[in-house]
Amino acid sequence: MDNVTVVGLGRPDVRALAAAGLLAVTGSCAPEEQPADLILHGGRIVTVDAGLGDVEALAVRAGRVEAAGSDADVLRLRNPDTHVVDLDGRTVVPGLTDNHFHALGGGPGVDLSRARTMAELLAAIATRAAETEPGELVVTNSNWHEGQLAEQRLPLRDDLDRVAPDHPVVVVRGGHEFILNSAALSRWGIDETDESPPGGRIGRYDDGRLNGELVDRAKDPVTLPPRAAEDPAARFLETQAVMNALGVTALRIPGGTPGQFTMLRGLAEDDRLTVRVEFLFRLRGTSVDEVRDVVASWGVPPGFSAGLLSVGGVKLGVDGGFEGGWMREPYEEPWGRGGAFHGLQTMPTELFHGTVRELNALGWRVATHAVGDAAIDLVLDAYEQADAATPLAHRRWTIEHGFIPAPDHFERVRRLGLTVTAQHHLYVAAPSLVDYWGALRAALTTPLGRYIEEEIPVSLGTDSPVIPHNPFAVLYHFATRGTLSAGTMGAEYAVGRMAALRAMTTGYAYQVFAESERGTLAPGMAADLAVLSGDYLAVPDAEVPGLTALITVVGGRIVHDGR
Repeated sequence: MDNVTVVGLGRPDVRALAAAGLLAVTGSCAPEEQPADLILHGGRIVTVDAGLGDVEALAVRAGRVEAAGSDADVLRLRNPDTHVVDLDGRTVVPGLTDNHFHALGGGPGVDLSRARTMAELLAAIATRAAETEPGELVVTNSNWHEGQLAEQRLPLRDDLDRVAPDHPVVVVRGGHEFILNSAALSRWGIDETDESPPGGRIGRYDDGRLNGELVDRAKDPVTLPPRAAEDPAARFLETQAVMNALGVTALRIPGGTPGQFTMLRGLAEDDRLTVRVEFLFRLRGTSVDEVRDVVASWGVPPGFSAGLLSVGGVKLGVDGGFEGGWMREPYEEPWGRGGAFHGLQTMPTELFHGTVRELNALGWRVATHAVGDAAIDLVLDAYEQADAATPLAHRRWTIEHGFIPAPDHFERVRRLGLTVTAQHHLYVAAPSLVDYWGALRAALTTPLGRYIEEEIPVSLGTDSPVIPHNPFAVLYHFATRGTLSAGTMGAEYAVGRMAALRAMTTGYAYQVFAESERGTLAPGMAADLAVLSGDYLAVPDAEVPGLTALITVVGGRIVHDGR
């Protein structure tokens, strides 16, 4: 069989045998060869395998790629029971992934995701207030950012007072900040006498009045009501359907609760997952003495897996987000408060070191949220201390986000064998980051090209709902460094479309110890793939964020068919 590679799917060492000359590939199907379950042909299949490149057709059997090659050769593997898809010239890529996915959407509050001006945002809040009894709480969702607004600024206390003076209002902005109006500040007893707590910031106007901003630990006193009664399993099933329609076949959940894990485990054991889920438990507010008991309460060992669900480690966090990344150098003025504000350290040094040490002793992998260069300093210090006790090499511990790496970080990261999860925050938040950190640091934010140049393993994702959940916007941003409203920033860190796709496929697979199973469409690999609405490698740059999946396949099973 010319121009086609065929392997036996039940034998993962077949490719090695063929490479060693112990397995012959012939010009026609052997009599004992079984037909394919699924064949896709007549298109451009981007295998992301260096040896294969692009092929015309792909055959799938028993959940794995059986063959990749020409239409004529691959179609020989069909029989009347084979599901055959004529791609009609469409492009196929390995399944897309999201390395940092909290949830879909920003919760049940006032939807601000479609607001494009301050007036539209405030009108949405005013409409909800008019529908709500005076004195009752009004809360927004978090699926928005001021970068989407023409004014490029946050709604503050006085803005909210004008549209909802009779209701306490809490605007939820990402995962690190609340903005309160006067009624809400009064409700939780926050006034001008309060000082910013350790690891938090209470915002003020130039005249010293509270402006309603509560960042990181400063928002701890504000307790929002729980979601209305709903089925979390049903919500996740809806989430995975949305992500499947975007070609996503794997999600990494960076810091969930034991209850969320139990729900996902039930879905996995009932074979109801249509995405692979790598789950990290979150440790927050836990003393070093409590770590062992908390970890034991989870009831699963490191590396546990069930169906499409696996446990990937423990998530910690040491600094804030856009508005609180912990920096060596102070923020730009006026945010820098005369050179005194460097961001927020949200976990005390000794607590972080001790927690990392305990988790390492228990055999758990650690992933730590670190945005600023000072935060990365702390992470590397603690990881190196843990490494001295039990080496981290080949365990692929992680830095989550890694917005602002310093030149002296890279050798330390390589020596420890760490990985980095990159997300496209700059795509949405560029104007805000320029305000907070200045143009140079903003343009550096998440320098994928530099990480790749330094041979640091990197994967890609969204941080949804902090940033919208579209993987094609991620690919667009890192390929071009284009942003929504600030043009191109940090063009020297752009990597092109193919390198961005590799980071989202093979980079992700490496990070979760699945590189021998996923990430490419070479024979023998899991059949996780997406048939795209347009050719990702050929459409104009501006069209990349608008791509979708016509068909998505996970483990050889079609989980989305939008044709």
